[in-house]
Amino acid sequence: MNTAFWIARRFSFARKRFRVINVISAISLAGIVTGVSTLLIVMSVLNGFQKLAYDMFTTIEGQVQLVSRYGGSMAVDDRLLDDIVSIDGVATAEPFSEGEAIVSGNKSNELVIIRGMSDNAQRELMRKTGTSQPYFSNESASAGELLATRMQLAPFSEVKLFSPELIGAGLGMLSEPYMLAALEIPQTKVSSIFSLQRLFDDRYMLSSNEFARRVLLIGKDRCTGIDIRAEEGISPSLLLKRLDSWLYASNRKDSYLLRPLESKYHDIFAVMELEKWASFSVLMLVVLVAALSLTGSLAMTAIDKQKELFYLRCLGLEKPQFISIFLIQGGMTGIAGTAIGSLIAWFVCRMQELYGFVELPSKSAFIINAYPVSMKAGDFLVVGLTAIVLTFLVSLYPAGKASSIAMSHSLDSKTN
Repeated sequence: MNTAFWIARRFSFARKRFRVINVISAISLAGIVTGVSTLLIVMSVLNGFQKLAYDMFTTIEGQVQLVSRYGGSMAVDDRLLDDIVSIDGVATAEPFSEGEAIVSGNKSNELVIIRGMSDNAQRELMRKTGTSQPYFSNESASAGELLATRMQLAPFSEVKLFSPELIGAGLGMLSEPYMLAALEIPQTKVSSIFSLQRLFDDRYMLSSNEFARRVLLIGKDRCTGIDIRAEEGISPSLLLKRLDSWLYASNRKDSYLLRPLESKYHDIFAVMELEKWASFSVLMLVVLVAALSLTGSLAMTAIDKQKELFYLRCLGLEKPQFISIFLIQGGMTGIAGTAIGSLIAWFVCRMQELYGFVELPSKSAFIINAYPVSMKAGDFLVVGLTAIVLTFLVSLYPAGKASSIAMSHSLDSKTN
């Protein structure tokens, strides 16, 4: 193999008689560099948007939620919350109450999701959004910007909320009309309008846990679930793993279910992941085209080096060794192109992270000014390996042809 590598290196970098071979080789190398760098930059930008969406979801929700295995509400006490917080890597554990409701304003009605939050969760939301004033009080609610626009809601607007449970209870009392007077319809004022993330802005109303329980007819000391957030430096996957181990060890697996954020919003994250790998498939064609041009370069090298191939055969090289020479030559081009392309992609993405020199077309329509990027080692590994494997595969045909030329008896008479 050392001999094959040395010869392949000489064939690649030694001066050739036909300059067209140099041009084709340069085009192949440039194509691989361009394809790999472009692909990695695009994937890093898509990762950045995915991370941005994830971070916006976590302004309100925890990275992992503990919910009832059987649906509906569940009992929550201080002991359960203390047990969760004591797990290594858990920063906070806050109960929440969430469910669907119909909000009735002065001019229209809308189906919304009301989400009750604890005082600590609201303070964390204020910290993340840089807001000094609370979004809601114990008896008021905050409406999403898009929802408020459709319903023409403003601060201090009065609204009524009807949950399916409340409507069901009212229908059940029709047979006993005297009980209807005891049925309370929650009424509140909109204390603020928030703008966090399109999904929340379009459908959500935020309130205290106490008010949300009244709307959803959830009993005291019960909630829909518990938002669990990781400490700084702890990945969501590691947090989920530790929580799962805790559930098994505490014999709570039959009562509770862990729901990561990606699972709750599976459709959104699945579409973003599909978009990323669709881009991978399309842009990898650029690398494939560049790699295919390598086939012609290797084939022309074999023709150009007929005399040298004859001398190598006289020195005892066999067919597998000739194949190895040209496979290594093609692989060297692939490895060099992949390495240079990866380095360029890393440099561009790093500069974008630090300085944001490529700005979004309409900065006023986004919460950020420049394209976000998030580099993942796995993406660099997958793209690099795929590009290198492609160059080896396209080198198989010219390597076989080169070995046939080297072993051809007609070459004897040409070199005599």
